[in-house]
Amino acid sequence: MGFCFILIVGEIKQELLKTMITTKGRSIYDISYHKPCLLIFLRHFGCMFCREALHDLKILQQNPLKNEFEIVLVHMSSMSIAENFFKKMDLDDIENISDPDCELYQSFGLTKGTFNQLFGFRSWIRGFDAGLVKGHGFGVLLGDGFQMPGVFTIQNGKVTNSFIHKYSSDKPDYLQLALQSN
Repeated sequence: MGFCFILIVGEIKQELLKTMITTKGRSIYDISYHKPCLLIFLRHFGCMFCREALHDLKILQQNPLKNEFEIVLVHMSSMSIAENFFKKMDLDDIENISDPDCELYQSFGLTKGTFNQLFGFRSWIRGFDAGLVKGHGFGVLLGDGFQMPGVFTIQNGKVTNSFIHKYSSDKPDYLQLALQSN
């Protein structure tokens, strides 16, 4: 892909959005002109917080307000691994984009996490809750274990809302991000 860091005053260059093609052959740019697009950059599939996020998205799919926006997931795995993973999570109907080299992550300003952001006390406490108490478990590293996630609402070709994780354990309110996009 070869994208460079292009966050410019809260906007992503529209050329990038046009090249971001989902599994259904639609660009983020086109989706954003149809409905607000909730673009979710995931951590690796073995991460308990990624699994928790996908569980939250499965619940969100049942919310009547879900018809007000589109969800697109960006992940670091191959399409075949992602297809199997999303099917197992009962989310195979959500469009996604594979970014194994994390170039899109970088283009949206998502960085590599520090030791504290990834493994600090806060993440351990939340990890215990998400992984063991809520049963999202632990898995094999499938992607860059240092890559931080983030969420962006794209509307009419522009970023209108975002949530940049400070810690890998942060838990965004996806519905609020999508609906407060203006």
